[in-house]
Amino acid sequence: MKDGVNQESRQIEFYDGEFLIKVLESEEELRQAYHLRHRVFAEKLKWVAERKDQLESDVYDAWSHSIGLFSNQQLLGMVRMTPAPFPFMLESEFSGCLVGSHHVRKELDTAEITRLAVDPTIADRGLSARVMRTIFKAMYHWTLANDIRYTYLVVESRLLRVVQRIGWPCHAIGTPVALPPADVLSVGALLDLDEFRSAAASERPEMLKWLHTTEPATEDIAARM
Repeated sequence: MKDGVNQESRQIEFYDGEFLIKVLESEEELRQAYHLRHRVFAEKLKWVAERKDQLESDVYDAWSHSIGLFSNQQLLGMVRMTPAPFPFMLESEFSGCLVGSHHVRKELDTAEITRLAVDPTIADRGLSARVMRTIFKAMYHWTLANDIRYTYLVVESRLLRVVQRIGWPCHAIGTPVALPPADVLSVGALLDLDEFRSAAASERPEMLKWLHTTEPATEDIAARM
């Protein structure tokens, strides 16, 4: 299901409580990811067109790395990481967010976060929030493993404020714009992970400790997923 020019990256695989976090590799894992993306970005948000096969994928998957969060073999959430120097969605589909003079970094210490999704059928808001927090933990560990300092993302304006409130200093790189086809008011942002670590060490030490606390995945993965 996945082909092309995918760049080698250092894998991550660990447990956080009942959640298994890992880079998606198998055809079945990727099928679950594309189906979750379709449910979120095509059916719910209407950001992309619906497809008969109910699998949402694009050209960026060829050189990106998707990280999934599993519980009992079910994919509850995911995020996609695209490393520089490969093309970013921010430079094409989301280029409307490049308002002003910001120059997109393409050094090897930079990546783009896209397709962040949580299972929309989760009714428990507490569980949904935990899944979202743990997806950010997954992203953080992938950046550590791959020597990434800067990450770009494009989010709804209201979600950027939420991300900032929970301790991630994402800085807007332009003013909010309505992106087609859903005309959702969105903004591009840049996160400097060195800045995050410095601020968290003094202001949110418990958050930094949690981010660095993991349980290694072992041979019983199949039983615990």
